[in-house]
Amino acid sequence: MFSQRKQSLLLDINWSTLYYKPVGIRPRDREMMNLLDEEYTKYPFYGVRKMKKYLRDQGYNVGNCHVRTLLRNMGLFAVFAKPNLSKPHPEHKIYPYLLKDVEIKRPNQVWSTDITYIRLGQGFAYLTAIIDWHSRCVLSWRISNTLESIFCVDALEEAIRNYGCPEIFNTDQGSQFTSDDFIGVLTVPGRNISISMDGKGRAHDNIFVERLWRSVKYEDIYLKGYQNIPEAREGLRKYFEFYNHVRYHESLDYATPWQIYSGSCNIFTAVARVA
Repeated sequence: MFSQRKQSLLLDINWSTLYYKPVGIRPRDREMMNLLDEEYTKYPFYGVRKMKKYLRDQGYNVGNCHVRTLLRNMGLFAVFAKPNLSKPHPEHKIYPYLLKDVEIKRPNQVWSTDITYIRLGQGFAYLTAIIDWHSRCVLSWRISNTLESIFCVDALEEAIRNYGCPEIFNTDQGSQFTSDDFIGVLTVPGRNISISMDGKGRAHDNIFVERLWRSVKYEDIYLKGYQNIPEAREGLRKYFEFYNHVRYHESLDYATPWQIYSGSCNIFTAVARVA
């Protein structure tokens, strides 16, 4: 008899959402969480007090404690200068940041990942993605209704399985990315992947993924209004196909990420430099 996780792997189904049930939250709180999500996407440096003022300006009589609770339920913490969905684990090893002043010149030189909150009509979920820095190509992604590390591990394993190994893999210091399961995938003998982690308070170390989240939300999630995880998964599958293969990127001289990643387009000559 196979375990539920083994069965889901054989069927290519994300086990963490196999028995997803909508999160029960009050309609008023859901309205405020949706507003907070949009405001955080525009102004990721806003803390609890500014968010409280924003909600009050929208007609919600709410205090600091309630705003803080809503943000924590969404996985957003005003600890760094950006939404921080992945809090450090005190017993996990932290790796040094390797990308200061590094020139990003080729695909698979640097990959990175992050997690973002996405709103749904019947609750909310979390989205993670693996992105290639040189091309901005989204190599894999997953949705989960929890912040456990397994959906991040699944995305990482898929990216390596389909595209090989990067020279450097960069994350923040969140517990999902410092977990034994996640680090174990990166440190498999023979893969030769150098692990880099953002320094505390360095809000722009993972800037390419942050830009991806803005695009995903403004160009898809906010427009489509997905009701549940299966609907969001199908919609995002179509969006990431569009993002990689159709959507022109100004930063890529109006090529697509897949053209740059696959080497089928030679017009991109700019070199990304990490400050």
